[in-house]
Amino acid sequence: MQRVRVSSHQAPVHKLGDSQMTLSPKFRLPAIQSSLLDPSLEFELSVKGDPLIPGLPDDIALNCLLRIPVQNHTACKSICKRWYFMFSSKEHFFNRRRELGFHDPWLFVFAIHKSTGKIQWHVLDLNNFSWHNIPTMPCKEKVCPQGFRCVSVPREGTLFVCGGMSSDVDCPLNLVLKYEVQKNRWTVMKKMDTPRSFFACVVIDGMIYVAGGNSTDRFELNKAEVLDLAKGTWRPIASMGTSMASYDAAVLNGKLLVTEGWFWPFFVVPRGQVYDPRTDMWESMASGLREGWTGSSIVVFGHLFVVSEHERTKLKVYDMDTDSWEFVEGRHLPEQICKPFSANCCDNRIFVVGRNLNVAVGYISRVSLDGSGEKKWRFSVRWQVVDAREDFSDLTPSSAQVLFA
Repeated sequence: MQRVRVSSHQAPVHKLGDSQMTLSPKFRLPAIQSSLLDPSLEFELSVKGDPLIPGLPDDIALNCLLRIPVQNHTACKSICKRWYFMFSSKEHFFNRRRELGFHDPWLFVFAIHKSTGKIQWHVLDLNNFSWHNIPTMPCKEKVCPQGFRCVSVPREGTLFVCGGMSSDVDCPLNLVLKYEVQKNRWTVMKKMDTPRSFFACVVIDGMIYVAGGNSTDRFELNKAEVLDLAKGTWRPIASMGTSMASYDAAVLNGKLLVTEGWFWPFFVVPRGQVYDPRTDMWESMASGLREGWTGSSIVVFGHLFVVSEHERTKLKVYDMDTDSWEFVEGRHLPEQICKPFSANCCDNRIFVVGRNLNVAVGYISRVSLDGSGEKKWRFSVRWQVVDAREDFSDLTPSSAQVLFA
């Protein structure tokens, strides 16, 4: 198991976006525009023959500059006017990366300060293991962070924060916020039809599905709805077979899986529902699936994995044919990753963020098992730990999302 230490002296927190931070939709400082950021100036400099890198054609030089890590952008701005233009506008920088097909993963962590209760986002560059900030999420000050649900469209570089609960009056919210990496800004979207907290929320084929949760009268909901991201409109879908709040949710084979999870003292077996968008119908979850779902889920290689909060925090995988769970070969979750934790994945890597924002990176490998019938796999995991910065010691994760930029 490898460990990567990120100290406050060696890797300071850098701003992922511009120096302007949006603290609230109601209070905005006027942005100071530099003439150096005028696109016409950049074009004029290129026409005059000022090269990005002397001796290299601009297309090759641009391909090199777009690979420079964000934490080095401030130093790069002092090289020349064209570099200043390139590295001063993060929207311009990330748009050019997208045009040329650059896609590097970033881990966006929605965290709570355990002393003040304030919410904040921190971003981990998964290539250089450096932390960055993004503009403050615009929302009410007194909220229950655990009531929000966060989802993302990784390849589009967008994440969404839905619902939540106002902690001062115990009232669920119906807000929807959108963050775009290319623009480095938050946008208020059309609200959900039904305010809800602690609910299921996933993305399937470019649509955001929400289901269940707690309502304004503190009772559990069975209502569900879907947001068409292309149209920006919500519409109701079939109601769940039962009213329940959601502990976790996942998308497997194009279907939404919702579980309410186990709760102390574990006398009652958790309920679970499965929704098929193609038929707009719900059905009860298989007993083995819901009974063994004991932690945060991720889907890798088309299989459902769970980082168990029990069973010595082992990683396990669900076998749909036998309706059973099997432990994945390899060590249990590293001891630095303390509960509560959040999990997400990218390709064959899983990312588990624990208390104090320590991050465990799990590399999943698989081996085909010979035999007749359908193809079977044996999975194993190898862990790497990215130690958190010292000033993250009071932070607890609520959600982790992977975006590409």
